[in-house]
Amino acid sequence: MSDRLPKFEHTSLIDATFTDVNLQSARFDNINLADASFTNVRLTGARFAGVNLSHVTITDANLEGMTVNGVLVSELLRVHGQ
Repeated sequence: MSDRLPKFEHTSLIDATFTDVNLQSARFDNINLADASFTNVRLTGARFAGVNLSHVTITDANLEGMTVNGVLVSELLRVHGQ
């Protein structure tokens, strides 16, 4: 295996499909994932900053310990009867 880490810059992967791919500890900066679909994805410990989550739909998710702006999402859902 090479000592150099893979690096993608100024790359278009429109309509690409990724199956059984390990991106653990990967870094994403200035990425457009508009209209992307994620199924069976593990985001444990992931951090998001400066993200636009408008019109995002999340279903059938384990939200244990997830916070948004420091507020536990599970608590928000409990308060709203979800």
